[in-house]
Amino acid sequence: MFKNYLKITWRNLLKNKSFTAINIAGLAVGMASAALILFWVQNEISYDQFHEKKDRLYQMYNQSVFDGKLWSWGTTPKPMTPALKQNYPQVEEATRVSGADFLFTLGDKHLNLRGDFTDPDFLTMFSFPLVKGDAKTALNSMKNIVITQKTAKKLFGNDEAMGKTIRIDSVDYFTVTGIMKDLPNNTQFDFEYIIPWSYWEKLNGGPDNNWGNNSVQTYITLKKGVSESKFDKQVKNITRSHSDIKDIDVFVHPATKWRLYSKFENGKIAGGRIETIKLFSIIAGFILLIACINFMNLSTARSEKRAKEVGIRKVVGAGKSSLIAQFLGESILIAILAGIVALIIVQLSLPGFNTLTDKHLFMPFGSFSFWLIVVSFILFTGLLSGSYPALYLSSFLPVKVLKGTFKAAHTSISPRKVLVVTQFTFAIVLIISTIIVKEQLDYAQQRDIGYKKDNLVYTMIVGDIEKNYSLIRNELISSGVATAVSKTSAPITQGWSDSWDFSWPGKNQNEKIDFNVFNTDGSFTQTMGLKIIKGRDLDVKTYPTDSLAILLNEAAVKIMGFKDPVGQIVTRGDNKLKVVGVVKDFILQSPYEPVKAMIIQGPKSWFNVVHFKLNNKNTTAQNLKLAEAVFKKYNPEYPFEYHFIDEEYARKFQDEQRTGVLASLFAGLTIFISCLGLFGLATYMAQNRIKEIGVRKVLGASVLSITSMLSKDFLKLVAISFIVATPIAWYGMHSWLQGYSYRVNITVWVFAIAAFLTTLLSIVTVSFQAIKAALANPVKSLRSE
Repeated sequence: MFKNYLKITWRNLLKNKSFTAINIAGLAVGMASAALILFWVQNEISYDQFHEKKDRLYQMYNQSVFDGKLWSWGTTPKPMTPALKQNYPQVEEATRVSGADFLFTLGDKHLNLRGDFTDPDFLTMFSFPLVKGDAKTALNSMKNIVITQKTAKKLFGNDEAMGKTIRIDSVDYFTVTGIMKDLPNNTQFDFEYIIPWSYWEKLNGGPDNNWGNNSVQTYITLKKGVSESKFDKQVKNITRSHSDIKDIDVFVHPATKWRLYSKFENGKIAGGRIETIKLFSIIAGFILLIACINFMNLSTARSEKRAKEVGIRKVVGAGKSSLIAQFLGESILIAILAGIVALIIVQLSLPGFNTLTDKHLFMPFGSFSFWLIVVSFILFTGLLSGSYPALYLSSFLPVKVLKGTFKAAHTSISPRKVLVVTQFTFAIVLIISTIIVKEQLDYAQQRDIGYKKDNLVYTMIVGDIEKNYSLIRNELISSGVATAVSKTSAPITQGWSDSWDFSWPGKNQNEKIDFNVFNTDGSFTQTMGLKIIKGRDLDVKTYPTDSLAILLNEAAVKIMGFKDPVGQIVTRGDNKLKVVGVVKDFILQSPYEPVKAMIIQGPKSWFNVVHFKLNNKNTTAQNLKLAEAVFKKYNPEYPFEYHFIDEEYARKFQDEQRTGVLASLFAGLTIFISCLGLFGLATYMAQNRIKEIGVRKVLGASVLSITSMLSKDFLKLVAISFIVATPIAWYGMHSWLQGYSYRVNITVWVFAIAAFLTTLLSIVTVSFQAIKAALANPVKSLRSE
């Protein structure tokens, strides 16, 4: 019987080649699109879930009230790790993690590599396997180092790396005691080597016991059987019990939620990346559903063509269940063919999709579970797309069919029309959402950032740059490379430091307000192109007391309540800082949020970065070549590495750009699949009404009137779809925009553009077949009459 069904199915597919092709193409594109999204989703939810101890792994978080709100953050004081190990028996392992950037020297090789300082427990807490070395002892000595396979290749080529010596920062020699398997792409960690925390202490003159300096990530492994909620209560007061700080609570954040649930509001998890995961999972489901709807519509539309087949089969004894099995078999066969095409599409699309999403996704053809999922996915698609047609076709009454009195239902509200409306509703929602995402992105990108980022470059202060800074600065300017040079604590696109321990006249001492803190020398405003709106710039040469002077931004002046800020004294610890000027607000961190209050401190500070403004009289290539010569002259052992501020600022929009491009891509595919189904339905309807069209033409009907007759019903459905989609899209995007303080308004033009695009595409799709039918020779259609 199965063989017979297979033969009949194959004949039916070949007999109706155009509809078979449309069904396979629609299902293949839908399955491929859904598969790509699900690959991405699977990668996202797998982040750091490969650690064997993931159910006992936690990151320590701080929590405190600032500006009347409860804030949570994942940086903690350095002494927290030893305190946890010594005073909390529930803790099995603990480690600090802090970034390290060192120059590695091996013979004539000089490489700037990015790594992490960690405690020895790191290697046994996390499942980053060592291909060589012992995880339990690899970091036990201060001058041991564990490097990744890629780093070993960079440094030693094909030679053995274990036991070899590497010089770091031209000062200390480290012995390679472990080679780590390269990090997978689904982890939040990103390092090329790890070195012991004890070396950090050596560089900084011993342990840092300051509980007020939150500058490292702290991770712990709890012992088996320890309750997370109970430990949360026990560790809550750890900062209070070890310091004079009485307003910070501590809690643990589990490894299972690091990637997806990183957003906190009022001390509670409030989402994070999980929102994007849910959004694209829904999109994947709807794209697959739309592809299946195409199959359902075309199958049921052709019901009259197969009515006699169903009637005869029922008369000769076929039961409803056997007919359902036959029709489901047809849909599963089409799904199998579409699945094969979809696999080819996915394989060809993955390189571009990986570039778009910044992933390294691949299809594991050698994995049994992969093929099990593929087969299940194809069967699910076949059953989903074939269920309604199978039930519909198997319900025909043989008496009506064989007497010729059977007619497919043509009601004002039919399942087929509902399915078409469903298709286009989702497509229109995606179009509207894509337009709003792009508008929001453009709105933020066009926001006045408060400084001039063009031709602005920065390089990190490494080696002898700090010692020779004055010489470097003078030569960059005198050689014509730069028009201004300034050293700062961080790049102007980032905030590396903040503090709430500032006081000023009139401050409510019970209120805690957090300020961005930016350290700089006296050339900062000139180099960045900042606007001073009150007072003057920092200038230690003219005003020696400016070593303890500060600038405020407008947001800080507003919070402090100063009517005349210049000359006011702001206290920080034992230092009395004099306000000498006010700068116009500029964006340091998120372009989607209000500018945060900022205090810019003078030369009596610490510095990490040199910014310089390139002279636009030369080409960028000429400037950089000359700049490299200057830096190599005064810092010969380090390579000259630089970053353009405009490129760094553009990275702030990467997530939204990626979301926008993905939404545009899948909106386009959704419209394509929907229009493919519309094209199939229009083709069938034109064929079904070919005699009517012939009669109308003989009686004098114009091509335009026939085209209008065939198109209007479809366009009515698209119009209904737009009416249904509009409130859904508005609600969804209004909710999404609430996550941004600086956001675009949703205007009526967005909906007008979406309506125009959808209507235009629908008209083009339907009219092609309608015009073709209207232009056909009526003699051919009426010949049998």
